[in-house]
This record gives sequence, structure tokens and C-alpha cells, in this order.
Amino acid sequence: MPRKPPLVFPQEQRLLSKLGERLRLARKRRKLSNAVVAQRAGISRTTVYKVEAGDPGATLGAYVRVLAVLGLESSLNQLAADDRVGRKLQDLALEPSSAAKRRRVKPSPASNREES
Repeated sequence: MPRKPPLVFPQEQRLLSKLGERLRLARKRRKLSNAVVAQRAGISRTTVYKVEAGDPGATLGAYVRVLAVLGLESSLNQLAADDRVGRKLQDLALEPSSAAKRRRVKPSPASNREES
């Protein structure tokens, strides 16, 4: 029984397709055939074709293996390296609560003497 392909939204599919196209161009610039990349990556030629087509059914591992064969695996360190939204959410959670902001200020001893 074949697996169901993962649900991918159109914007995500465009991203995968663009990545696949960039990988295909990188392979061609290096004058490597599909068969050579597949052999070096330890995957099938069909899988290389799927990666280059941006197929969401191709595993992340297959993408990583193709990147490694092309010498582009260091690019993975840049993915999600700058998580601006996550840091903002974390900073919001670290801000003092409104109850802490409304704490009463104790009067100083000097102001108590003036009232007498």
C-alpha cells in the first residue's frame, strides 16, 4: 500500500521547487550526472530526480545527501539561524507581569515624619 504524500501548501511547494532547481543547476555547473550524484550520495537516481523536482515526498536526508555531494552542506547552518519571531516571543515571556509593575511603593521613613 503506497504512502500518502505529505500535505504541502502552495507556498511551501514553490520553496521546494526553487530549492530543487538550485540543486539541479549546482549539479550541472559541476558537470555531474544524476547517476554520479546518486552513487556518491548513496541514493537512487529516482530520488535525485525527486529532490531536484522539489518533491515533498523526498526525505530531508536525501536533500542533505545531495547537498553534501555538491559541497553545499554548510549552507544548512544558515537555516533558521536567526529566529527573530522566537526571540520576540521569548522576550515577551521574560517581561515582568502587569501585577509586578503595579506593586505598591513603600513610603520612606522621612515622609512618615512629615505627616506627624
